Amino acid sequence: MTALATTHGAQGKPTASAGQYLTFTLGGELYALGILSSKEIIDYGNLTEVPMMPAFVRGVINLRGSVVPVVDLQARFGKGATPVAKRTGIVIVEAAGDDEDSSQDLGIIVDAVNEVVEISQEDIEPAPSFGTGIRPDFISGMAKRNGRFVILLNVSKVLSVDEMAALSTAGHGRDPVFENGSG
Repeated sequence: MTALATTHGAQGKPTASAGQYLTFTLGGELYALGILSSKEIIDYGNLTEVPMMPAFVRGVINLRGSVVPVVDLQARFGKGATPVAKRTGIVIVEAAGDDEDSSQDLGIIVDAVNEVVEISQEDIEPAPSFGTGIRPDFISGMAKRNGRFVILLNVSKVLSVDEMAALSTAGHGRDPVFENGSG
């Protein structure tokens, strides 16, 4: 009962690769993003809510003159909104856009940023197919670190600009109180 079922890449290997990862906590779990997709870390604050967005899009921030959408990862995983506390931060991440030449900066809300760590290929296991509480395609692997597992996120899936745009067009996650013009 303690073994986790796993999904495998094309050769039965995890899709995550060795390298440096930014680790952070979210809802008591330890997660990591590849350092190359992480641009900067800022304090939580000054969010402007935008109507008609999915529930996991908390709003936008002004980052040196650019409008940057901010995604609540905990809500994206279907686990409710992240409570804002003293160490809550926003990690600015570069996500792939509509085509391979475009990208979009997005902010993700995390409980606390921990550290940048080096993870070797020997320490990475395939993503489990169940038991993590988030979609399996959001996970590129599981790393063993200091006796704990770190969930390595697949940024291109978690922060898919196309998927999030489709959800916002559908009005997913919001109560359409004034949808028919009356109210």
